[in-house]
Amino acid sequence: MILQRPPDAWAVYVLAPGAGGGIERGFMQSFADALAEQGVATLRHELRPVDPKPVLYARVREAVAKASYEELPIFAGGKSFGGRMTSEAQAQEPLSGVRGIAFAGFPLHPPGKPGTSRAEHLPRVRVPMLFLQGTRDELADLSLLKPIVAALPQATLHVIEGADHSLRKAIGELARTFVAWARPLAQRSES
Repeated sequence: MILQRPPDAWAVYVLAPGAGGGIERGFMQSFADALAEQGVATLRHELRPVDPKPVLYARVREAVAKASYEELPIFAGGKSFGGRMTSEAQAQEPLSGVRGIAFAGFPLHPPGKPGTSRAEHLPRVRVPMLFLQGTRDELADLSLLKPIVAALPQATLHVIEGADHSLRKAIGELARTFVAWARPLAQRSES
């Protein structure tokens, strides 16, 4: 796990990588840096797609528990596979203290195989959700994703024109949108 905490941190985002990515460089480092500039700490943690789902869910819970030591409002999610596993863990049993889940490219379906089965658990997620999706994302046909998000009472969809699933060229927009969504949730007192 890698904790990146700016001195002015007002929230912590437990951030899991996509199926093919690590946590030390590339998208994960760039996104963590952009969030740090806006006062959001990140706790990046590994997930191995070869592990069974109970192991993956346990890793998400472990990371959220570790983030609680920062004594900041907690958000969770991640890039693609990491965000999906976080939301599945939340749907199975609420993640303690998590105020919202943010997806950087929700992987609705495999490339070239449109479908919605990967979203079946989302109605059981009882915290606000933010979907950050590119218009050119081959893992999320927006004509399928938009009605799913619209049917979720606490979900927000932010579409990034021209971005593909990597979202590499949209890091600044991702961070700004996350902050605008998370700040009001962070300021609410926990009930």
